[in-house]
Amino acid sequence: MTSRRTTTTRKGQGVAFKVAIAGGILAGLAALSMAGAGPAYRLELLSLGDAFGLLRYGALVALGAAGLGAVGLLIAAITRRGLSALLAALVILASLALVAVPWQQLQEARAVPPIHDITTDLEAPPAFEALAEAREAAPNAVAYPGEATAKQQREGYPELGPLVLQAPLPAVRDAVEAVAREAGWTIAAVGDRRLEATDTTFWFGFKDDVVIRLRETDRGVRVDMRSASRLGTSDVGTNAARIRATLEALEARVGE
Repeated sequence: MTSRRTTTTRKGQGVAFKVAIAGGILAGLAALSMAGAGPAYRLELLSLGDAFGLLRYGALVALGAAGLGAVGLLIAAITRRGLSALLAALVILASLALVAVPWQQLQEARAVPPIHDITTDLEAPPAFEALAEAREAAPNAVAYPGEATAKQQREGYPELGPLVLQAPLPAVRDAVEAVAREAGWTIAAVGDRRLEATDTTFWFGFKDDVVIRLRETDRGVRVDMRSASRLGTSDVGTNAARIRATLEALEARVGE
């Protein structure tokens, strides 16, 4: 009887280890799938729809890996196999971490308005001039979309507005260019009162265009900014975040 129990326990220990290893392999495949989606799109190996499909596939595989990890952990707990339990736990944690990335992006997308063109001046948004041709070749329009988008921005980003700086116009212009270069943007045009540039996202290589306009007022130099994606209906809050970060960096630089 004791011999049979020992044999059963050893078999259980072996099964726990194999299940955990299988979960680890699935987690690795999920990671490769999700990490490769962006580069494959940038290299034009996949369409955008197929790249997003690869992300979804990776997330599903990661959930499957987490399930195998849970099974392996249960078997390891019953058979009192510490190494297998540790391996299974690591598989679960790694798989959930992979799933957390697209889940977080989904939550962010639901929390912001489904728009892709953001500006600090909703009445007279800065216009793209140097980048007009590039935007004409892209799916999204060159001109500001209009009141429907403005209404959604007011509701979703009520805090966004122009920045007024107490500094000479040349100093503000130089600060704008410095902030743009520090951000790694590709500058298309720089003038006395405006700058146009393109910011390319790291993973998928999405291109978002930026125009910054300067106007002298009685209170100082008014800085207005517009950031618009070339592709997609929703920017998941990227353009609004870019405007906030840019204006904060500009205010800090001018105040030095």
